[in-house]
Amino acid sequence: MSLVSFDKNFYNKEVGLIAGVDESGRGSLAGPLTAAAVILPKSLMIPDLNDSKRLSETKRKILFELIKKKALFYAVEVVDSKTIDKVNILQATFLAMCCAVVKLRIKPDLCLIDGNYKVPGLLCDQEAIVGGDSKSASIAAASILAKVSRDEIMLEYSKLYPIYDFEKHKGYGTKRHIEILKKYGICPIHRITFSPLSDFIFHPF
Repeated sequence: MSLVSFDKNFYNKEVGLIAGVDESGRGSLAGPLTAAAVILPKSLMIPDLNDSKRLSETKRKILFELIKKKALFYAVEVVDSKTIDKVNILQATFLAMCCAVVKLRIKPDLCLIDGNYKVPGLLCDQEAIVGGDSKSASIAAASILAKVSRDEIMLEYSKLYPIYDFEKHKGYGTKRHIEILKKYGICPIHRITFSPLSDFIFHPF
């Protein structure tokens, strides 16, 4: 089944606008979490549209611009690392997703949420779709907008904190990132409640 065909199964008399919702950065040790909500035209076919994790950086950027051009409506929400530490990553994910949907210029009839949790407080019908970013066209589009938006933020942070190589690992717990943390400690955008960051000292800037 194609991604577009998957979404078409949800259209009926009551459902005319479907928003796909996904996040990026949930497992990162630094930087924000982003979420996107995207409403695509019902029968729009976007070549190579897929889960953002299955696409090259170059392909994601191309699709990012195409989705913004072709979508009926889209919105991106950013939740910073301090808020993540304050409310925990699950609640930060719900917050980002809910705000992204609210920021859409029109209320969707149904939201397809990537994952196995529905979003508390979302004021429209919703379905949680496990692995939705590789099944649903609208969720795949949201995953790309969320991912590319977050990558752009991390590139800006790499200029502010150049010793951390954020432009390479985007804040995820790669071997290189851990090596840098052991040498320099954490910086202001690290999520201090995430293991193993409590073991590292704060780097003064």
